[in-house]
Amino acid sequence: MPYAKIIGSGGYLPPRIVSNDELAAELAARQIETSDTWITERTGIRQRHIAAPGVKTSSLAINAARAALDHAAVDAADIDLIIVATSTPDFIFPSTACLVQAGLGIRGGAAFDIQAVCSGFVYALATADAFIRVGRAATALVIGAEVFSGILDWSDRGTCVLFGDGAGAVVLRAADTPGITGVELNADGGQAKILCTAGGISQGKIVGDPFLRMDGQAVFKLAVTVLAQSARDVCAQAGMTPADVDWMIPHQANVRILNLLGRKLGIPAEKIVVTLDRHANTSAASVPLAFDVAFRDGRIRAGDQVLMQGVGGGFTWGSVLVRI
Repeated sequence: MPYAKIIGSGGYLPPRIVSNDELAAELAARQIETSDTWITERTGIRQRHIAAPGVKTSSLAINAARAALDHAAVDAADIDLIIVATSTPDFIFPSTACLVQAGLGIRGGAAFDIQAVCSGFVYALATADAFIRVGRAATALVIGAEVFSGILDWSDRGTCVLFGDGAGAVVLRAADTPGITGVELNADGGQAKILCTAGGISQGKIVGDPFLRMDGQAVFKLAVTVLAQSARDVCAQAGMTPADVDWMIPHQANVRILNLLGRKLGIPAEKIVVTLDRHANTSAASVPLAFDVAFRDGRIRAGDQVLMQGVGGGFTWGSVLVRI
């Protein structure tokens, strides 16, 4: 049975960078008070990338995919599976993955979306691993992409300062040597209300609330608890402990969550990849974007054990352990 090996990665961020100071000025015009200090101290975020009006998730995903294919030295025609994790698809259907497939000039092979919000990339990576392990795919493109700016209530200071737009991608290929060595996915639908966008379209009209809503304290507490246990469980599958991993790439939501999680697991801060100060929370794109940064700058090297984790609305969470 083959393993699924990561052989390349790519990322794409919209060109517009919005600093905390710029965002605070924009919100002040709406009589909403915030500041760089307020945002940074509570979240660790200093800036975010925001897509221009009309830019779709598929556009970000295609750019990230091209970067990953170039990095992996793989032709688009070799891809026989595309999975896009997103909560902000271009359309109800077709899937964003099908739009990416067309944008890359690929014909044939499976293409579909996964919706697990901020856990989406971890879910998608685990799904691609299953396809490759059973011989249903040989070379897969796994993407996390979001335009979260389109579902934010810009009058809600508690959420609008947290998120950004972007896309990250990896190329997986069947290999004889270990790649993905552990997977742990979980969900608790009973916690759906603490983080949700509970709107929809019916008869051409918006039904419900179309904006992201979050109970920050509840999400914080649950995220730390479930991610710590998930890390222990997925490492146990590989006969190791979290302290044995070379790098941890958790969902980039809040620096306080990252620091507390590291302490609980015995993983020092220097082994935790952090990009939320520059990217903010890009939901399903946050983990692959952070991986791409650390992979390309040389921190993550061949042979390293990398722990990737996601947690998000649903409520969903999960971990994937990868040997590079």
